[in-house]
Amino acid sequence: MELRSAFSLSVSLGVVLGLGIVASSSSDAGSSPELVIAAVRTLTVPPVRFDLPIVPNSSVDRFVSLFRDEQSDRMALYLKRAGRYEGMIRSKLRERGLPEDLVYLSMIESGFNPNARSRASAVGLWQFMPGTARDYGLRVDAYVDERRHPERSTEAAIRYLEDLYEEFGAWNLAAAAYNTGAARVAQAMREVTGAERGVEADFWRIRRRLPADTREYVPLIFAAAIVGKEPHKYGIEQVERWLPLPTDTISVPGGTALSTLAGEMDVDVENLRSLNPHLVKSMTPPGPDYPVIVPDGAAQRYAAATGGAKSQAARVRTHEVRQGESLTLIARRHGVSVAALRQANGLAEDSVVRPGQILRLPV
Repeated sequence: MELRSAFSLSVSLGVVLGLGIVASSSSDAGSSPELVIAAVRTLTVPPVRFDLPIVPNSSVDRFVSLFRDEQSDRMALYLKRAGRYEGMIRSKLRERGLPEDLVYLSMIESGFNPNARSRASAVGLWQFMPGTARDYGLRVDAYVDERRHPERSTEAAIRYLEDLYEEFGAWNLAAAAYNTGAARVAQAMREVTGAERGVEADFWRIRRRLPADTREYVPLIFAAAIVGKEPHKYGIEQVERWLPLPTDTISVPGGTALSTLAGEMDVDVENLRSLNPHLVKSMTPPGPDYPVIVPDGAAQRYAAATGGAKSQAARVRTHEVRQGESLTLIARRHGVSVAALRQANGLAEDSVVRPGQILRLPV
């Protein structure tokens, strides 16, 4: 899929600047692989720990300067939002053994805004297109758009990044493929190196063969990581970061408006909507009970108002697809119909499930 960067001005500037840099600087992507390798070995990495292959070359430095100067207010806003989501994202990356600094890919994609939407209709913290979102187990339909669900979309993005890393063997190449699609990166790799899998330095080798936005995408992530880890060194100080919100999850009958639910729990409806950005019609989808995220303490008020609230754990079961499993086999194992399984996950009749995909099981 092709995603647009949240730093639209940064990318526009980077495209112009990057073209000149590529043509004149061997530290970015000279035609000689030996020059690239030598440049990587001799550059000094900033004295903080990174688990991505940070290369502070002239392209990266250009974006660091941009975030420090022209885009400092935007970077401060993104760091403020990061306080709410960064811990969750890092935790899930750590659980899967992926580099935690991939959190900055989400920063570049969306600015940590779960409602971010690009002109190409990519949505959410990780800017999924609808087809790719469904491929990775997210429900996208008229009532629910789990691309806007911070945790569910993060889990899907991690599986997608795992697949890209497995395909290309390097995080630089995986990130480039996340931006422009695996086919373009694979083609550039075959043309330059003769193989699709490679090493981190191969991104700089193939950079000139990639679309203009993608040439700047990896440098943008590196620059965001450098500034994001030490914002005070770049003039961005005293950012009051949002805190993660303490929440609970309850099961609510299908077709319930969030305004009705808010009244039953005596909470602000806008607060409830902000906790559930994936409920695009501000109501639970018609059908079985559906999990709704509520402010901490509101579940007890809901239970008192309705005579008992069912917890998500009690009402919502999931199944992780294993190698060789089909919808028919999964439905048979759990005693549900294929149609109900499709409906619960917003899957079309021709949808194909893949290993690692998380399916909701109908109640």
